[in-house]
Amino acid sequence: MPDMKPVQDIHAHHLGKWAENQALNILQANGFKLVIRNFHSRVGEIDLIVAKADELIFVEVKARTLGSYAAANEVLLVSQQRKIIKTAQYFLNRYPDYQQFYCRFDVICFDFPHKIAKTVQQDFSKLRYDQQWIENAFTL
Repeated sequence: MPDMKPVQDIHAHHLGKWAENQALNILQANGFKLVIRNFHSRVGEIDLIVAKADELIFVEVKARTLGSYAAANEVLLVSQQRKIIKTAQYFLNRYPDYQQFYCRFDVICFDFPHKIAKTVQQDFSKLRYDQQWIENAFTL
């Protein structure tokens, strides 16, 4: 029997990918170039790593809908921050050309102020949402 994911997991995956694409569009519109997407280490993942001039930004993307226990900008726990920091350090060790860059950690959040049907494939761009880009959201 095939391994079936619950509908809400599939929905969350689609919403997450949409949010990452939107965040990347925002970053590129501000002159940043994608270095790598979904960079993994054994301790964690960074959604987007972008660069502009001598600046390197590690970006966490969050999206939440009404009914979530908190707004998108409130859900990055200290333990998650530590994992992102360790993954960023791993990235810098693996790609030493970026070690001289100014590095920061940003969070880009998308909050949908209404419930979204979990069984329908959505074009999230057509729905109303609030977007927030938090620069220097946390530090080493």
